[in-house]
Amino acid sequence: MKIKIAVFAIITLTVSVYASQETTRNVWDGVYTEAQAKAGQANYRESCSMCHGESLGGGEEAPELAGSNFMSNWNGLTVGDLSERIRISMPPQSPGSLSRQQTVEVIAFILSANNFPVGKTELPQPTDQLKQIKITASK
Repeated sequence: MKIKIAVFAIITLTVSVYASQETTRNVWDGVYTEAQAKAGQANYRESCSMCHGESLGGGEEAPELAGSNFMSNWNGLTVGDLSERIRISMPPQSPGSLSRQQTVEVIAFILSANNFPVGKTELPQPTDQLKQIKITASK
């Protein structure tokens, strides 16, 4: 009987720890640093601006990366989803050419351009951690 109670306690503790790790953060929590956004701006200019525009306003076939259209396209998705989109298909002339570091820096720049607050810790590189950060239009 004592073993069953101990096993139940361990399972309950494991589930609660796992559930707390699954807690989704939000872009309003300050998930990137100013230094990342600055580096991302340089990467953006080099690899993204020719299609998405200097001001992230989009182009003929490239969507806006700042403003209401960006928010309506990405609202409810995660930073990990955005990271994977960039990793797999951007830039169109050379998909996958950005390193993970460059990708999170570009994302930090995009978040900055959308007026999400700067934080004290860097946006992480691993996709599983980025998938825990939700993009929401409002707090």
